[in-house]
Amino acid sequence: MNTTILKVIVIDSDPKFHESYNYFFSTYRDYRLVGIYRTVEDALANYEMVNPDIILSEVNFLGLSGIEGLVEFQKAKDPAVVIMVSHEDDYERIMDAFRYGAEGYLTKPIGKKRLRYALKAVKDEGAALSSDVAKKLISMYRKKTYQFFSERENQIIEYLGKGATYKVIADKLYITPSTVNFHIQNIYLKLDVNSKSKALKKIREMNAA
Repeated sequence: MNTTILKVIVIDSDPKFHESYNYFFSTYRDYRLVGIYRTVEDALANYEMVNPDIILSEVNFLGLSGIEGLVEFQKAKDPAVVIMVSHEDDYERIMDAFRYGAEGYLTKPIGKKRLRYALKAVKDEGAALSSDVAKKLISMYRKKTYQFFSERENQIIEYLGKGATYKVIADKLYITPSTVNFHIQNIYLKLDVNSKSKALKKIREMNAA
């Protein structure tokens, strides 16, 4: 993702959160709030006009759900990165969000610092996760490793699932970023994919099977 100021829209049906979002973004230098919508339909209607880089979307709505909106946003010529937001940390709901292309899942309430960390995570091409959500996903990976991956590859898969960047993985495993890249390329080959997002999607599908 580029390093210029990133445009963000928020989709949240509860007006009481709108004021908080406006305040949060007024304090950020690298992110600009370009729209707040109460429905997915309104956000879709204005998508091309505002052309956001990142979307923060609530999961539950009376009309189109956040997950259904996620599917529609993926059809755009330049799809934005989507972070789902919810009061719930239901495992199946989390997996649905990632299965349909979300790059993050945050549970409410969300503070200024935690939101900034989430935005930075996706800006650095990682995944934005609340700690409780991360624990659920980590638990999933620990319960089920893949015999056709090496021990090191399974370790890297776990860190990728937590949203870690190559540098963070290298630091955690005491190896060089180039070594991380080598292992990730092997993971891609074994999964028959060519990007981190596609690799994670395939791994999630394997876990859901």
